Amino acid sequence: MSFTVFLVLITIVCFLLIVVIMVQNPKGGGLSSSFGGGGGSIGGGVKQTTDFLDKSTWILGVALIVLILLSSLAFTGTSGSSIIYDENAAPMPIETPVVPSVETPAPVQEETNQ
Repeated sequence: MSFTVFLVLITIVCFLLIVVIMVQNPKGGGLSSSFGGGGGSIGGGVKQTTDFLDKSTWILGVALIVLILLSSLAFTGTSGSSIIYDENAAPMPIETPVVPSVETPAPVQEETNQ
């Protein structure tokens, strides 16, 4: 698969992850609270809706990480990699740093008067 395919899949997963997270409400609201008033028969109930949203968040998060890791394997960028693996390139000369010589003054001895 090419890098473009991974980029499109990552974008779709990110969009779905945003939607799933925005539907959730940590204070008990969101999609799960809208089904709670009519009883357990409407839409699977509050508990099953919350479980579905939690599982969806985890699955989409793991899918996003896997797609990002796989896209790094499919990436064949040309910026910089041709310089590193170019066998015809001349080796860079290694220069030793020049350290300036600094003369240290002799220690000053003080005379003591007794």
